[in-house]
Amino acid sequence: MSARTTGVTVRVPAKVNVQLAVGAARPDGFHDLANVFLAVSLFDEVTATPTDTLTVTCEGPDADQVPLDRTNLAARAAEILAARHGIEPAVHLHIAKNIPVAGGMAGGSADGAAALLACDTLWGLDTPRAELLDICAELGSDVPFSLVGGAALGTGRGELLTPVAAGAFHWVFAVADGGLSTPAVFREFDRLTADVVVPEPEASPALLAALASGDAEALGAALSNDLQVAALSLRPSLADTLAAGTGAGALAALVSGSGPTTAFLVADQETAEKVTAALDASGTCRATRVASSPAPGATVLPS
Repeated sequence: MSARTTGVTVRVPAKVNVQLAVGAARPDGFHDLANVFLAVSLFDEVTATPTDTLTVTCEGPDADQVPLDRTNLAARAAEILAARHGIEPAVHLHIAKNIPVAGGMAGGSADGAAALLACDTLWGLDTPRAELLDICAELGSDVPFSLVGGAALGTGRGELLTPVAAGAFHWVFAVADGGLSTPAVFREFDRLTADVVVPEPEASPALLAALASGDAEALGAALSNDLQVAALSLRPSLADTLAAGTGAGALAALVSGSGPTTAFLVADQETAEKVTAALDASGTCRATRVASSPAPGATVLPS
């Protein structure tokens, strides 16, 4: 075990859920999921440097919305890792934010995974991968996938991962004004499904086959998100964004996770540019981002 004296930077991707099947609320308040994660090429970077006490700073789009106290998942990751190894979390964590904040793309989860790997490397701990994933699951349901990246099926509350095959795909993301609270979207899902029998969540064989083959049209036909109706109920204006993107040539569109970012699957880079221009001109979103998938999980960058 040899600690570094210089900083460690970890790059970590955003995610889109190409399928999000949601079961009924469990006694613990969580929901069983069949959550097909796909990492996309929008990245945050978290740099860990030695210091006397745990501090967090952030720069980039919507950095003012990122908490800099111990509620930040990056800070919590440092604390949990340090506690497991009996050391002090004496680290400064700087987040270079590029993933939309509170947008349903796991930006906070990504920062937690990145900080965990950065601190483990900085402190020379060589924590086993299985233990890192266990800490990720303690931090939140989406955090393990942020560490792993690529494509995976998440079961349980999303934290139990099985890698799946994925071809290359092109995406456009529309960033909405303001965020949506994930717990609020799940509460709305519970309200909307209170009088119906919610089936057990299962991954779609057709979706997994389309994902593996790289067939964009087939994947577009299979995309699904059980939280989309709840997100649209809380933010009806998202329907206009979805319509603007599909009207401009996207193969398919859906709310990303709990929203309010919307995701548009497109055939190629040329179509991505057309959809981006149409969304920017529509006045239905604050910003657009183009990305490809799959993308690698949390990665230590060369120093």
